[in-house]
Amino acid sequence: MIRVLIVEDEKPIAELVRISLSGAGYRCTCVYDGLAAADLIERENFDLILLDVMLPGVDGFELMEYIRPLGIPVIFLTARGAVNDRVRGLKAGADDYLVKPFEIIELLARVETVLRRYHKLDRVLEIGGLTIDVSSRTVSRAGEEIALTKKEFELLLLFARNPGIALYRETIYERVWESDYMGDSRTVDLHVQRLRKKVGWEQKLRAVYKIGYRLEVDA
Repeated sequence: MIRVLIVEDEKPIAELVRISLSGAGYRCTCVYDGLAAADLIERENFDLILLDVMLPGVDGFELMEYIRPLGIPVIFLTARGAVNDRVRGLKAGADDYLVKPFEIIELLARVETVLRRYHKLDRVLEIGGLTIDVSSRTVSRAGEEIALTKKEFELLLLFARNPGIALYRETIYERVWESDYMGDSRTVDLHVQRLRKKVGWEQKLRAVYKIGYRLEVDA
């Protein structure tokens, strides 16, 4: 499931956005100030961030400096609609800039557009020599299908949708097993080892010391 972080200090707006995106099938987390957002982004992985500009603690433009190296797509949500503000936001690395008040239907369309640009919504992924069909939940290499368990497929999809990003073991566990991580890394490590061998990613799916794993593929 696509994970969206909503960074918005006006709780009624944050809740409206959360309810709307959740209804569209996204898994949403809300946070209400910049410092708390930075802490959360450090601990967890998100597919998209909806970011207000005017935030307590650290404002959206400052937080964008922290987010940009992580490669997470960002849409600014702000009441600051001046051209200079829009230009500053886009130059800072945001993928889109939506001015309040906005229609939820427009927000949903922009979210879908940005996620598709980053291949988060692709039905078929071509990566690391594999063809991954999300709809049929099949994986093949050179036309030959590779049999994966349900968890192995979810694990593969998580890495395929986040290439080049170091994923923490706890994040991997929570995303694939959909339950709280209790500190035992053996389940994650075992499944990663099995997945590597099955899909031929022994040299691509790399361990990251004290963190977890990262998929390294050619651009």
